[in-house]
Amino acid sequence: EDEYDTAGADDWRRMELDEDESSFPQEAAAAIIKESVESVLSNASYNHVKVPQWTNDVIELTMKRLKELNQPFKYIVTCAIMQKNGAGLHMATSTFWDNSSDGSATLKWDSKTMYCMTTVFGLSI
Repeated sequence: EDEYDTAGADDWRRMELDEDESSFPQEAAAAIIKESVESVLSNASYNHVKVPQWTNDVIELTMKRLKELNQPFKYIVTCAIMQKNGAGLHMATSTFWDNSSDGSATLKWDSKTMYCMTTVFGLSI
């Protein structure tokens, strides 16, 4: 099992969560995604053999940290990693939900060799 650099991680723990627990904590979710992606990919160069493990690790780490928020949400986490080679990539999502409580956060991260698009959807319970 790979160990990832988590120095500086948990910054999201220090964020004040919205007093209204019924609304999706978008800022905290965005910070969690960023820390998860960076801890898994910051020292990596694109390797197609490792991509399935990296995507799984980003998703699992993000989900673990989201659960630690102890907020009344169901979460969906997606992650796509693509080699930087000049190819185009277009992604879109559509949701039908309660805008006052549900929400999402997306991070587009890149390095010299790859792109990573990670999204969290939070659905109020």
